[in-house]
Amino acid sequence: MKRNEYADLILKKLEESKEAYKKEFNLEGRINSCIIDDLLPEDIAKEIYDAFPSPEEMTAYKSLRENKRIAAQMDLYNPLLEEIVFAFQDQRVIDVVEEITGLKEMTPDSNLYAGGISLMATGNFLNPHLDNSHDNDRENYRVLNLLYYVTPDWDVENGGNLELWDNGMNNPQRVLHSKFNRLALMITNKTSIHSVSKVVADGKRCCVSNYYFSKKPAEQSEYFHVTSFYGRPDEPVKNVILKADAMLRQTIRGITGKRIVKTEHIYKKKDNENDN
Repeated sequence: MKRNEYADLILKKLEESKEAYKKEFNLEGRINSCIIDDLLPEDIAKEIYDAFPSPEEMTAYKSLRENKRIAAQMDLYNPLLEEIVFAFQDQRVIDVVEEITGLKEMTPDSNLYAGGISLMATGNFLNPHLDNSHDNDRENYRVLNLLYYVTPDWDVENGGNLELWDNGMNNPQRVLHSKFNRLALMITNKTSIHSVSKVVADGKRCCVSNYYFSKKPAEQSEYFHVTSFYGRPDEPVKNVILKADAMLRQTIRGITGKRIVKTEHIYKKKDNENDN
């Protein structure tokens, strides 16, 4: 299937219950978010899962902050994966997502800065954090995270679930099961702290991810912050280290305007390649 065919199916699903998703996304007292179950026909979702590369074929990110596998250089893998990633960048899909979320003038990122595909296996995790407020060139605000989970029969007890810290790190997190064929939409702003629980089962939790950006922040006022990690409530020492790390990177970025380490998590396209 081509990306426009995937987009047709995504659009149909979002349109079916648009008002319900809109109501869920805009519930007060929590991080703006909603879930769309059974996004695609089951056989198509399974094909996407089967197309995922092995963990060894993906880039490992391993530190105090996170332990996961990611890939953004989509032309290295099964072409199906590139098609489904960019299906979420179809303008028709963006338009209906704008209606659901209330976020305006959103644009996708063809360079897949921090997007693409990700995989988590036993022991992998992502500590609580705020995403970088902007794109790689600091020209647009990151405003929405779209996560599409494709691992069949993935139980919530397996871990690898999205956690939303609605009321800060001193209160319990809300768990969104990374259920097969589920799309999660989550706002990205100054308070959208989120994490992924440690995977404790065999197998691989696979996800197709996109970010939408905008000239307008998902807040009333302008702001800037680097990706900022925190320790979990039972990780006080780790929390001190990670907060100091974030403060250092924020200070250096504020003074120099440059990242300490250049990101490699982008899609480096050939000069003659376009997004169609």
